[in-house]
Amino acid sequence: MNFEAVRLTVITGLMLGASINPRSKFDRKSYFYPDMPKNYQISQYDEPLCVGGGLEIEVNGHSKVVGLTRIHLEEDVGKSMHFQNASGIDFNRAGIPLMEIVTRPELASPEEAFQFLLALRRILLYGRVSDCNLEQGNIRCDVNCSVRPRGQAQLGAKTELKNLNTFKGVLNALRYEVVRQVAILERGGSIEQETRRWDPESGVTVSMRSKEEAHDYRYFPDPDLMPVAISAEQLEAWRSTLPELPQQRKERLMREYHLPEYDAGVLVADPEIADFFEAAARLSPNPKGISNWIMTEMLRLLSEREISINDVRITPKAVADLVALVDNRTINSTTAKEVFGILFDQGGDPVNVVQERGLSQVSDTDAVAMLVDRAIAENPKTVEDYRKGKKAAAQFLVGQVMRLSKGKANPQVVAALLEERLHRQAEAGQ
Repeated sequence: MNFEAVRLTVITGLMLGASINPRSKFDRKSYFYPDMPKNYQISQYDEPLCVGGGLEIEVNGHSKVVGLTRIHLEEDVGKSMHFQNASGIDFNRAGIPLMEIVTRPELASPEEAFQFLLALRRILLYGRVSDCNLEQGNIRCDVNCSVRPRGQAQLGAKTELKNLNTFKGVLNALRYEVVRQVAILERGGSIEQETRRWDPESGVTVSMRSKEEAHDYRYFPDPDLMPVAISAEQLEAWRSTLPELPQQRKERLMREYHLPEYDAGVLVADPEIADFFEAAARLSPNPKGISNWIMTEMLRLLSEREISINDVRITPKAVADLVALVDNRTINSTTAKEVFGILFDQGGDPVNVVQERGLSQVSDTDAVAMLVDRAIAENPKTVEDYRKGKKAAAQFLVGQVMRLSKGKANPQVVAALLEERLHRQAEAGQ
């Protein structure tokens, strides 16, 4: 028995509101397939570790709680790999403890399934149960799909979808399978209960094998494994270690840092991103400014480099100091973006970067006035357009001044001087 596997399974059950069985047992699930050459799998049948529970999701602005049937432990099997003319089996992961979370048949669309997976991933990350990377195989997903006429209570015959390596793959596979099943039924055909494989290259599902009913597995208690007994004291000890969950943290970020709901939702999607935000926000009087930089530049660069926030050189303090430089108008937003990129790759102090590279914003009126006069002189047609009432012309001239200053001029000073100069010329022209 793997103690940590049991603990993580129970922690997951507690986070998802499941009931924890004080006594559970292991069973042998008999089936004949190449990924389990001993022809049975150690699993749990009628007495799993966790029963019930649910997870709230939001789709198109509407909330819904998706119920869970059970969460149990079983042994992993070999990894089946299918090629054009052959298949292979990799047994490296066979026998490792695997936690399986089974939902009730309450997901009503591919979009709901997609949002459920995203919400579940957040929970598992917060509980440090899994890294939740589908491509690395530390979270996997099998999907049962069926359709039924509107208003009919009885579920239709289901197919099980395999080879779903990304959450987007789950969404696309379900969209295809729903259309496929509806088309068969509308032609007067029937759906065969089977296991199908998603082929992402061709965008279709392909039949793999017929699907057995549960009673065909001939479950019986494993004679070599003792039942698992969890005392009330042990359960309470584990319950005391539960983390702050994503929804709780989202509400707290909105309350403590006065963030909009959208910002808080983006930040809590990844606990490490949320940790970074809070570390920076505690050092700044402008948490919304911190949020803006993390949601835009930080997430963009992380996506481009395909790295995690733990791999970056920029620190929470550096982000807080950078926001302060923008707020006190030492640098403008364009320059700040350049500085952020430097800090992201090289680390360091934003104040020193600005000083060493001469990036401070130019607010001296005389210096900016020279650039304004030059922009006006070099763009007579734009000045004439402004005189004719085209206010957008002034924005073009602001851009020209910023170009001449290499982004260092204070935009507010530029705009004020331009308006003064253009108004004076307009009066002189009259």
